[in-house]
Amino acid sequence: MITEAEFTALRISVQSAALGTFLAFPIAGLLALTLVRSKIKWKFLLDTLVSLPLAMPPIITGYFLLILFGKNGPLGSMLDKTFGVEIIFTWVAAALAAGLIALPLMVRAIEVALAEMDPRMELVARSLGASRWYAFWTITIPLCKKGLIASILLGFARGLGEFGATLIIAGNIPGRTQTLPLAMFTELQAGNDNSVLRLILLSLILTFLTLLIHHVLIRKRKTEAK
Repeated sequence: MITEAEFTALRISVQSAALGTFLAFPIAGLLALTLVRSKIKWKFLLDTLVSLPLAMPPIITGYFLLILFGKNGPLGSMLDKTFGVEIIFTWVAAALAAGLIALPLMVRAIEVALAEMDPRMELVARSLGASRWYAFWTITIPLCKKGLIASILLGFARGLGEFGATLIIAGNIPGRTQTLPLAMFTELQAGNDNSVLRLILLSLILTFLTLLIHHVLIRKRKTEAK
């Protein structure tokens, strides 16, 4: 039987991963569009920077966020002085960690969707009088829809499993910032094997369903392409 604390950890995980994905998605879209469509000279550096959170230990990412959003950090002090809001050690901080860690996967998924689209379709629309943005929103976005959804699902799935960066910036506060991975870590240290198994099962079910939907979308896209 799932305890109230375990259910709370599940809720915090879902809302953190969802908000993190929501915040990362427009940034991922802009980065992917730049990498696929632009001809900037130092594009390979941007490509490398995008992949950094995927290659670095998550603790480094968490430390970077801590510096930015800490009370004395550039963004943290601005939020505190302007709105009286503190991000550190809240579930929003966990969402920021989840979003940044998931960002590279989201960018790559959108890149693939954009690269598979024939850019001449936009050119045809523009030759008929459509503006660049109108062609983008009415041609590119609908054609890349499944890839965009796949990007969101991948980001959400990755956010659910985030541990290291979350621990640094949000802490491990039961009922407040404790996500499923953090709850597993706590119960494992306490030797509560039954609780660990329940948390693992919850995490596996949630991640499996998310990845299953992603897999179905990928298969549909490949079938439609044939």
